[in-house]
Amino acid sequence: MYKQKMEKDIRCPLEYGLEIFGGKWKSRIICVLAEKGFLRYSSLRKEMANITDAVLASTLKELITNEIVERKQYNEIPPRVEYSLTKKGISVVPILQNICQWSGAYLKEESENALPQCQKCDHK
Repeated sequence: MYKQKMEKDIRCPLEYGLEIFGGKWKSRIICVLAEKGFLRYSSLRKEMANITDAVLASTLKELITNEIVERKQYNEIPPRVEYSLTKKGISVVPILQNICQWSGAYLKEESENALPQCQKCDHK
């Protein structure tokens, strides 16, 4: 696994937050799990359009390491693994909903071709 030569220099809480839930896929995974509750890997993959297995697996590992997502493995045959949000992960959802609302409001002002409302964030 890749290990950075230098530790990241996080200077403010905002940078920490963006490191935890920023990026293309992390926020989407959080929103899908918030909507669905818990999902198996294959179901999560189906919910995420255009994500590769490698990217999904590495993103889930990061979210698990940061205690946003919980991985629960059942001792069954065949093995069953489910992913869900932790308490810390659930606390991120309102933040993402607010970002989605803010983005939607300003996107509409700036463009006639505004994006449709995000169904996964479940914002008002």
